[in-house]
Amino acid sequence: MAKLSIRDLQPAGKRILMRVDFNVPLDDNLKITDDTRIIAALPSIRYLIDAGAKVILMSHLGRPKGTADPKYSLKPVYEHLRTLLQSPVHFSTDCVGTEAEAAVAALADGEVLLLENVRFHAEEEKNDAEFSRQLAALGEIYVNDAFGTAHRAHASTEGVTHYLSPRAMGFLVEKELEYLVDKLENPAHPFLVIMGGAKVSDKIEVLDRLMGKADIFLIGGAMANTFRLAQGYQIGKSLAEPDKTDLALQILDKAEKMGVEFLLPVDTRHTAEFRADAPTECTAPWGEGGAIPADREGIDIGDRAIQEFSQRIAEARTIVWNGPMGVFEKSGFDLGTRAVGKAIAENSSAIRIVGGGDSVTAANQFGFGESMDHMSTGGGASLELLEGKELPGIAALDEK
Repeated sequence: MAKLSIRDLQPAGKRILMRVDFNVPLDDNLKITDDTRIIAALPSIRYLIDAGAKVILMSHLGRPKGTADPKYSLKPVYEHLRTLLQSPVHFSTDCVGTEAEAAVAALADGEVLLLENVRFHAEEEKNDAEFSRQLAALGEIYVNDAFGTAHRAHASTEGVTHYLSPRAMGFLVEKELEYLVDKLENPAHPFLVIMGGAKVSDKIEVLDRLMGKADIFLIGGAMANTFRLAQGYQIGKSLAEPDKTDLALQILDKAEKMGVEFLLPVDTRHTAEFRADAPTECTAPWGEGGAIPADREGIDIGDRAIQEFSQRIAEARTIVWNGPMGVFEKSGFDLGTRAVGKAIAENSSAIRIVGGGDSVTAANQFGFGESMDHMSTGGGASLELLEGKELPGIAALDEK
């Protein structure tokens, strides 16, 4: 993925139009509850400030459906960014038009301007050519550092690249490509992939592509229930995809034929009440009388599975983790996800990659985030990259 990098630019005195991902969670009082995505963009922003560039930031926030909705304004992000950067930051209440153009014209070298939510215009998600041209007119050089939106061909991620040159990646995108592409080209072995979450159908293409590279797969979450259902076991009221059982059997058959270890949880934790700290039990080992009673549901991997998964993680030299082992948001149902995160964090001999979404949330929640080599900022984008797909926002950048 030898794309032009922010390092290759000569940004002094130039207007740098940079797409960032400031799509952060806000509470009912419009206060930011997690600034991880803002923090992730700071290295690129600071680099350009220090180089004497005029930095113009574009982002979306939420799903305002093409209308200006105060609930989705980037104003709270602007206030927080000013505090973080401790340098001049300005805000434009629109991302195109006379106000945005005037705000850009007033920028001094080394200053930052945050434009209002690009999704306040329906043309953003339609990748409208004229809207793209208006955005592009604000800058002289384009930088994409919004990995979380790189899989979308929108005006601010792909459309603007038709009107601006050079087009480079920021440090965040560069690191995502380094870990999710470069380091997985020739991974250190044993290469272990941990897959969790709700749906087999969401992960099928990743499973298929990595099947030829990985040595071991560990499967948890509700997707494990679909595999057990496919094998003919009783899974009670557990979340599963009954219409994907044939697909699950195909995956198991492919792994066997390729000599890849495909480990489902040897036992499953289940409950009669879907609430935090509800009483739970573990099944007997699947294949040895294991079954989930009709009035109960599986909510996590079991104690034996935790022990087996932890041992395999300790032996690995490359680890990709995508998806929780259970309903980690509820105490008592989080034991498997916590144990897997802990085992990964403790294996300092391995390259440890966490593939976005709930896995990153869980790693941070349990205090393991700083031990990981890479925590992806893009859920859908990281999955598509692992699937081997071309991301429009990356493909549109210049080759190095």
